[in-house]
Amino acid sequence: MTQTENTRTILICHGTGCVSSKSPEIRTALEKETQRLGITTKLTGCHGFCQQGPIVIVEPDGVFYTRVGVEDVTDIVNSHLQNNKPVGRLFYQDPTTGKRIQHYRDIPFYKMQQRLILRNCGHINPEEIDDYLAVGGYEALKKVLFEMTPEKVIENINISGLRGRGGAGFPTGRKWEICSKASGEEKYIICNADEGDPGAFMDRSILEADPHSVLEGMSIAAHTVGAKKGFIYVRAEYPLAVKRLEIAIAQARKKGFLGKDILGSGFDFDIEIFEGAGAFVCGEETALIESIEGRRGMPRHRPPFPVQSGLWGKPTLINNVKTLAYTPLIIVRGADWFSDIGTERSKGTAVFSITGKVANCGLVEVPMGTTLHEIIYGIGGGIPNRKKFKAVQTGGPSGGCLSEEFLGLPVDYESLTSAGSIMGSGGLVVMDEDTCIVDVAKYFLDFTQKESCGKCVPCRVGTRLMFEILDRITHGEGTAEDLLALRTLGDTIKKGALCGLGQTAPNPVLTTLRYFSNEYLEHIKEYRCRASVCKDLIEFKVIREKCTGCQSCVRICPTGAITGPRSKPHNIDASKCIKCRSCYEICRFDAIAGNAIVIRTVEKKS
Repeated sequence: MTQTENTRTILICHGTGCVSSKSPEIRTALEKETQRLGITTKLTGCHGFCQQGPIVIVEPDGVFYTRVGVEDVTDIVNSHLQNNKPVGRLFYQDPTTGKRIQHYRDIPFYKMQQRLILRNCGHINPEEIDDYLAVGGYEALKKVLFEMTPEKVIENINISGLRGRGGAGFPTGRKWEICSKASGEEKYIICNADEGDPGAFMDRSILEADPHSVLEGMSIAAHTVGAKKGFIYVRAEYPLAVKRLEIAIAQARKKGFLGKDILGSGFDFDIEIFEGAGAFVCGEETALIESIEGRRGMPRHRPPFPVQSGLWGKPTLINNVKTLAYTPLIIVRGADWFSDIGTERSKGTAVFSITGKVANCGLVEVPMGTTLHEIIYGIGGGIPNRKKFKAVQTGGPSGGCLSEEFLGLPVDYESLTSAGSIMGSGGLVVMDEDTCIVDVAKYFLDFTQKESCGKCVPCRVGTRLMFEILDRITHGEGTAEDLLALRTLGDTIKKGALCGLGQTAPNPVLTTLRYFSNEYLEHIKEYRCRASVCKDLIEFKVIREKCTGCQSCVRICPTGAITGPRSKPHNIDASKCIKCRSCYEICRFDAIAGNAIVIRTVEKKS
């Protein structure tokens, strides 16, 4: 055994996705095999590429293993660790080229990112504070406590151009300044970790993988504005994040980074975790405050704003997880360094959760100003299965859906707003040609309507009326007048809703009306759903001249509606068909000899 081999460390991802795929068992098996070799194993947080999990990395080789199972441990140990022959079958396989890529640094998904607040995710053990200290952790807090005044910290944050990453994009330094000047001896700081967007897990990933970065950011903010008590409002449905926060807080207290007289500076500050019940509206800061105070989470009228009168009537600074995680970096590396990244008005990087009909799904961090095309095709690997791109929704369920013409749009606050969408907290859903845009608008409005707290009429009633109209359209019962009604209701809700969540709820409908009006008209005038999604407007049929009789559809059909002998064209019994699309999804012959089974949009509804 050489010295080089003995210095190897094996990193095993223990993010929620990989843990659910048995990464703890993989770690146990690896530890059993590697102890005799003198090789260290270490759990890490999420790499952001859960689609490829469980992920195992061998350092300093930089070899990136994907979809590892317990049964692969023997090969990794015998072939790679003992004989220096990495296991090629476990390398990441590029979905566009089919090429297997050995090293982490060469995988396009990572290569094209600029990871600032995700820099430690997947590389340090989140349950060991010494790992965080080894990469410069808490140096920013020390600098703030002993070398900077609160005014100087605010000046730095202002110069950096950091804006809140929770969705609204309010200048962070300005917010801190207002809170610092607010009258009152007692102040609070709250970390908003109530991540409610379906499919989004940016905040959860940071809390699981690098919790001390958030604690350090909170401590810096608290010292700056004069708070002695902080809360992290996190969903109870994030048990691993809660667990790691509890460990991190306990370790920070033990090391003197939290509690009384922090590092001998005379500054007192401590943090408490508050587990929320998972209401979408509690992502809104005043509803979140109501929840912590023991009431139902509903927005308050503003002003006064929380920085003036927040938790229990005291000045309260509320920042998102990502916003707080940026602040230690800005303090250590400098405001100018941060402001040099991004665009003129949107500084730094943005973290997205890219999901949907895209080859590579996961968390990505890119400089502000990166185009949607670069994210979707460069990092995301494009649309799989030779399908065409249709739309991308930015900003979560209340974001807008943008068409192909916006693929060149640089992603920043101003550009997205001008297109009718929002940055939001970073959700990014990609849709292909098989997506019905009317059905998508209905889906997201159904979500926001059900999550509406009901306090204000525009949101409570308006979103219900919009949903009912969309439902009629997807059932072939819409009228041309419905489109005007949707626009009118959407505009009214945007202007009249009490909180930001209500004000943005109509965005999916308004943007799809703006960019995909033809699809609405097809549903209304032609009773046709071009994506073959709306069940009342479609009928499944076999194109006999293209069917090879492979029987894949016969096997997958849940109702036995498809019949036919092998190698002969099949038939569909319409009376049994429930239009689940399983046959369409399973058919794989369209690129070679044409489709065996095709869903045909129908003939005009009688």
